[in-house]
Amino acid sequence: MFTFFCLLSIVSFFCYGASCVFSDHMVVEFKRYGLAPFRLLTGYLQLLGATGLLLGLLASPAIGLIASIGLSAQMLLGFCVRLRIRDTIGQCLPSFIYMWINAGLAWEFLSRYR
Repeated sequence: MFTFFCLLSIVSFFCYGASCVFSDHMVVEFKRYGLAPFRLLTGYLQLLGATGLLLGLLASPAIGLIASIGLSAQMLLGFCVRLRIRDTIGQCLPSFIYMWINAGLAWEFLSRYR
């Protein structure tokens, strides 16, 4: 299950990170969030996090641990933003789920790091 959730998170964050960097739709979304100046930073951090998870899976659990903690924290903040702008439960749920997925990955990377 660990590998499945790690790969799910890697693919998801590569796609979403690239979308943040290159998609006009995300320009509109980040304005709606009130976070337009942070769109590129968010995208690059997600791409970096996905890369860190991949490196953690293939070579270094320590890098995977750092990446999964970072992505989990980012998703917690994303969830809080969605609540603040009063998005629907359906719109809030993905960030909440990815927060827990990456928290679980962090726990597993920690056990592999020790």
